[in-house]
Amino acid sequence: MKFGVFWMNTDEGIDPLELARETEGLGLESVFVPDHSHVPVNRGTSWANTSDTVKLTDRDDLGEAATSDMPRDFHRNRDQLLTLTAMATVTSTLRVGTGICLVVQRDPIYLAKEIATLDQMSQGRLLFGVGVASPWNREEIRNHGTDPRTRMKLMAERMAAMQEIWTNDQAQYHGDFVDFDPIYSWPKPFQKPRPPVFVGGDHPNALDRVLAYGDGWMPGHHDDSGLFRARVAELQERAAEAGRGRMEITVTLAHLDSLDEYKAAGADRVLVMLPTGQERKVLKEVAEAASRF
Repeated sequence: MKFGVFWMNTDEGIDPLELARETEGLGLESVFVPDHSHVPVNRGTSWANTSDTVKLTDRDDLGEAATSDMPRDFHRNRDQLLTLTAMATVTSTLRVGTGICLVVQRDPIYLAKEIATLDQMSQGRLLFGVGVASPWNREEIRNHGTDPRTRMKLMAERMAAMQEIWTNDQAQYHGDFVDFDPIYSWPKPFQKPRPPVFVGGDHPNALDRVLAYGDGWMPGHHDDSGLFRARVAELQERAAEAGRGRMEITVTLAHLDSLDEYKAAGADRVLVMLPTGQERKVLKEVAEAASRF
């Protein structure tokens, strides 16, 4: 089981380049950072407890709560892809990951180029976590011109369009939300045919999205280990039936006291949160835990 960290990438925490070097130096596999362009001042959707599986307000490692009920870290994070590119340039083995990239908020032609460029510059060390954005994110989604009600179909089309761009010299895509005639777009990803895609989410339909356009699943920690084990087994069974091969499982917001349960369920990677201001302390704890696996 591989060990990595998830970090909110705020301007109030450790320097990201220092974090990348230290994470690699401790022998950990990866660093993942989130993707939030902004937080609307006026929000009509509560951030707290919007998932039946991951109780966000129970997490004391997501940063000090802000007045909008969303933790301060969400207001302060740097650009995801620029940060990961910088991290890749100061390391040689560390894998860099999007945790997750909000594809429904990004132009797919630009995003295809950005992801391919990052994968090239890291020489194939990118892990591409993707998602459709959570229900508490509606205002941010709308500010990017996306209707939250149709984001699932939009996501599928943007993923398919990027796959066309990555794998064809002359790429085209014609859908309801994404539509373009043949284009040239380089570079192509270092990893072939693309960086591994990990689909985030704990919704009952999340496994459908994994099988539709992913190479693995990226759920959060499950308090019910039996349910988690059953969902992993369901995914692997469905993948085999579809001729997809084994799906890689990455647990984010992982608990260090649940590592044996993750391993028993078939997890391939765990990502432990580094709280802002406590990065070095928790980083050492993760490295110590990793040494026992």
